[in-house]
Amino acid sequence: MRLVRLLSRGPASPGPALPRAVWWLIAARAVNRLGAFSLSFLTVLIATRYGASAATAGLVSAAFGLATIPSRLVGGRLADRLGRRRTIVVGLTGCAVAQLGIAAADSLAVTAGFVVLLGLVFELYEPPSQALIADAVGASERVRAYSLLNAALAAAGMGAGLVAAGLGRWDLRWLFVADAVTCLVCALVVRRVLPADRPRVGRAAERAGDIAPWRDATLLALLASGTLFALVYLQIMITLPLALAHRGLRPADAGLLFTASALTIVVGQPLLRLKPLAALSTPAAFATGYVLLAAGLAGYGATHSLGAHVVPTVVWSLGDLVLMGRVYALVADLAPAGGTGRYLAVFGTSWGIAGVVAPVVGTQLLQHLGVTVLWLTMSAVCLALAVTQPFLAHAVAARTSPAPAAATRTPAAENPAR
Repeated sequence: MRLVRLLSRGPASPGPALPRAVWWLIAARAVNRLGAFSLSFLTVLIATRYGASAATAGLVSAAFGLATIPSRLVGGRLADRLGRRRTIVVGLTGCAVAQLGIAAADSLAVTAGFVVLLGLVFELYEPPSQALIADAVGASERVRAYSLLNAALAAAGMGAGLVAAGLGRWDLRWLFVADAVTCLVCALVVRRVLPADRPRVGRAAERAGDIAPWRDATLLALLASGTLFALVYLQIMITLPLALAHRGLRPADAGLLFTASALTIVVGQPLLRLKPLAALSTPAAFATGYVLLAAGLAGYGATHSLGAHVVPTVVWSLGDLVLMGRVYALVADLAPAGGTGRYLAVFGTSWGIAGVVAPVVGTQLLQHLGVTVLWLTMSAVCLALAVTQPFLAHAVAARTSPAPAAATRTPAAENPAR
């Protein structure tokens, strides 16, 4: 965490200090991240341990993704009704139980059952984590706070990638054990150090009950674009190990590439303070980030050795660096009072929807068209997002900008002599 604090300080405009609760949450999530590469190897575990085909492994992963959709929505409702801290602890504890079940399972059917259970609890803690940050900082600091959360996760991801590369060579099931342990540690830290929850009562609860995020057209447009982004990102997290295997490389070496990505994001934090990047508007930042993602993924399609995969990994990671935190800040700005958790939860279902589609799309493209077509297809999706996402940023700005001063003047103010 000290590294992330140092990287977050800029000589030009460091901004106000973030609240202590935000730093504790960032630290706890970083601990959890240390073991969080198990899902990247789920399809490989199913294929190698039980002799299942790539398509069957993809279907099991799709079942996980489908289960995360209600998980995210329940997490958002619990965050706004039950409280942020309680929901985070319940979600992390449930994840630990399910991952230990996957590690101990002795058949494909039992493994699939625990995979579905993992999906049902996997997203519970995301909406309250994001809502807690939105509650604790002002609108002008949300991009910075979400970016620091992602930077801390990336810093922990460097260690996680090495853990994945090491344990994966021994037995892939140990990755799920490591992930379960870090979930429990994170839950303990959150339970001990975050402020106690205060459930909403009276008029606040009534107003919260009137919030209907599914009827917000701007939010639904953000959900559609977020689903496309998640589809691309999950190809890296889920399909990259299989793609390496198709190129004759070790699947576990994806952990080394994940480490290179995390290192790029952490070391690249000072780049965000350089004048050309700091001066980018939100729409321009979205366009720049997606073009870099597209370039990196296209590079994957042209590489065949592990060393050659490093350069495109750095390129797409720089795109992720530019994008990180911005879309969650947009959603938090869009949410009405008392509805932050549910707005973030609805947007977060993009990961569940993509979690259903991505394993099937990725494995089918890989099996029938090959590695190059897989990555060029994902690159094309990023280029489409580079064109459309800036328009959505403008739409949110139009919704959340204060009314012009002229529109709020009284006749007396317009003519003081009257």
